Amino acid sequence: MDKLIYLDNAATTRIYPEVAETIRKESVEDFFNPSALYKPSVALSVKIKNARESIKSALKAPDGELYFLSGGSEADNTALFCTRKPKGSRIIVGEGEHDAIINSANQLAVQGFDVKFAPINKDGSINVEEFEKLLDESVSLVSIMHVSNETGAVNDIAKLVRLTRKHCPKAVFHSDGVQAFGKIKVNLRALDVDLYTISAHKIHGPKGIGTLFVKKGVSIKPLIYGGGQEKGFRSGTENAPAIIGFAQAVKICLDNFDVDYSKKTIFREQLMAKLAESIDGIEIVSPKENFAPNILTVAFKDVRGEVLLHDIENYGILVGIGSACSSHHESRFKGLLGLDESHKDGIIRFSTSYENDINNIDYIVSTIKNSLEKLTAYKRV
Repeated sequence: MDKLIYLDNAATTRIYPEVAETIRKESVEDFFNPSALYKPSVALSVKIKNARESIKSALKAPDGELYFLSGGSEADNTALFCTRKPKGSRIIVGEGEHDAIINSANQLAVQGFDVKFAPINKDGSINVEEFEKLLDESVSLVSIMHVSNETGAVNDIAKLVRLTRKHCPKAVFHSDGVQAFGKIKVNLRALDVDLYTISAHKIHGPKGIGTLFVKKGVSIKPLIYGGGQEKGFRSGTENAPAIIGFAQAVKICLDNFDVDYSKKTIFREQLMAKLAESIDGIEIVSPKENFAPNILTVAFKDVRGEVLLHDIENYGILVGIGSACSSHHESRFKGLLGLDESHKDGIIRFSTSYENDINNIDYIVSTIKNSLEKLTAYKRV
């Protein structure tokens, strides 16, 4: 494979080179346990504290705590399982959520909670009217993602929070912001969420580290018990190199936010236009308004997405067909979009980063067009 065009950045991103070097340095030279009492460990604990405060500041977080966890899935599980919920109370989650939320909600249903899945629109966003119909005083927890990992649709979280406060003021509102932070502007004070999840490896940081923000006054217990790290909320020796690298990635990402946002928006618009111009019968699944600029999801006609994915991989183009976290997720999600029989299996998700070059768009589109012609010819035979 002489040429590599990576268009699956919603699955994971290449780590910033300077962050990788920081992690190497912290792992080799500053390898101490931050809970120990000698000076190098105390100094390392101060670095972790500073990293925490810098990420809180980047999130424009109100009073509350930011806890370091192993990633977005642990943060989502903690939000759903560890908040205070009366037995049998109603829990609302979006039907298009990441599997970390969907499978946790299904487990809560087994435990006797009244779990309701809020319907989504054809572009992957929450149907606000149908969401509001599910709200009543029995609701104890709501979890709605900020940006759809499948389509890039941006949910109006502030509005959903206001509706929740109106109908069920005691409910806790969690939002999975894994696909939002670093892609769109995030202001937790303005959103007024109680809990918010982010993950480092989606913004060119290290894998295996994420955070859960918990607003002051929200009652939540630990998921993992042990030595009492993270103020007793998440036991286990802190992954100091990843935490420090995470904070560095946040700074780099936000320092370059405006330039990268513009670049990704232009790439998305030109890719969408070229695909529509060159290939008959495609359906644009992603929204044309209220979208994250790094995701474009398209349904191709009379082809299976995974077959097309593997064929264009031979020409150096790597794309996704949905969440990389579950081999079953694509089949669940595609049934929610209302696509006809000829398109529902042909979903491809293009997700970009600052590294993608607009000059590659013609090659991407021509390669896909040639692959589709070949694959549909095989199908006719």
